[in-house]
Amino acid sequence: MIPRYSRKEMAQIWEPMNKFKIWLDIEIYAAQAMEKYKIIPKGVAAKVRKKSKINIKRIDDIEKKTKHDVIAFLTSIAETVGSEAKYLHQGMTSSDVLDTCFNLQLKQSGKILIQDIDKLLKTLKIKSKKYKNTITIGRSHGIHAEPITFGLKIATYYAEFKRNKKRLEQAIDEISTCSISGAVGTFAHLGPNVEKFVAKKLKLKPELISTQIIPRDRHAYFFNVLALIASSAERLATEVRHLQRTEVLEAEEFFSSGQKGSSAMPHKRNPVLSENITGLARLVRSYSIPSMENIVLWHERDISHSSVERNIGPDATVTLDFLLTRLNNVIANLIVHPKNMENNLNKFKGLIFSQGVMLKLTQKGVKRENAYKVVQKNAMKTWDQNEDFYENLKRDLLIKENLSPKELKQLFDMNYHKRYINYILRRVLK
Repeated sequence: MIPRYSRKEMAQIWEPMNKFKIWLDIEIYAAQAMEKYKIIPKGVAAKVRKKSKINIKRIDDIEKKTKHDVIAFLTSIAETVGSEAKYLHQGMTSSDVLDTCFNLQLKQSGKILIQDIDKLLKTLKIKSKKYKNTITIGRSHGIHAEPITFGLKIATYYAEFKRNKKRLEQAIDEISTCSISGAVGTFAHLGPNVEKFVAKKLKLKPELISTQIIPRDRHAYFFNVLALIASSAERLATEVRHLQRTEVLEAEEFFSSGQKGSSAMPHKRNPVLSENITGLARLVRSYSIPSMENIVLWHERDISHSSVERNIGPDATVTLDFLLTRLNNVIANLIVHPKNMENNLNKFKGLIFSQGVMLKLTQKGVKRENAYKVVQKNAMKTWDQNEDFYENLKRDLLIKENLSPKELKQLFDMNYHKRYINYILRRVLK
């Protein structure tokens, strides 16, 4: 991912130096295990640890000739280590190093993403509690439906990200495996105990069965969870964009001093951060497709997955980390306009109480079909002629026959729709 959409903490996981340090750790831990089980002489691992130096330029130069990154790495290490280098990589294959490292990097990335979600959850909880009694209009199909509260709206995102956190924790567990099983996964030249030893050192689990590579369904699961999280982030960002429309303006992104909205129109205050999040979410989501296509490999292994993973590993995690951090900042600094919410609630002169009127009529013995018909007739008059819904109903003969003026008026109480808000929030925010 380009630096513009990267945070250092996440990006450094995917830097070449971190990758090569993990490779070296894997080789040294494997050597320690081989010493323990008398496959190689004692003292090799300690000497390699002491003497080895990682020279990225030298590795790159060797790879230009060998066309093989792991061989280039081992050759470079051998130049600094000396004779002990011949004991490295005994019975191992490149995939043992590459796959174990990749999974460890994904695990490291996943932990940062968990932290990002925790920060967002904290912000969402604060906002939900703050605005739990702030009445606003709920919309279905983009059209006014019935009153809700802004805190309730925010709570839906809190619940969604709680689910996302659980999914990500499961995905991290799924990806936290290690394979040191040699060519085609048979352990023929090193034995399973080496894998167990390395896995324990790296805080990973031995892969149950590998075919020289770790099965790619694990990775597909991980990247699909990232796609789900990105979609949730986009849903929240899209809500902010809708609420910031001039005709709505119930909430808006913070507009800092000196910020410019348009090169042509000085008055503009655009939801640019939320739009940016929307675009980045599309990228993260797109990586789920190649991750699933990577599941299908030839026989025990091929490297058709390799070029894909070298891109989607860093790009998906770095991008999601950036957009979650940005989303948290948007919500933390969100400007909320309760007065505009009130104005929008009253914009259509009481139409939002139509269901309550219909239900009350049925409770009075009116057939539901007839109740629906009379309420809709008066509602359409309000739509078409910009009349007051309550006044129209008050003049209707069927309404007058079944509801007293006091009963009708009680059906237009905003607070009626807040009766269970505290119950819902207690259930969600606990």
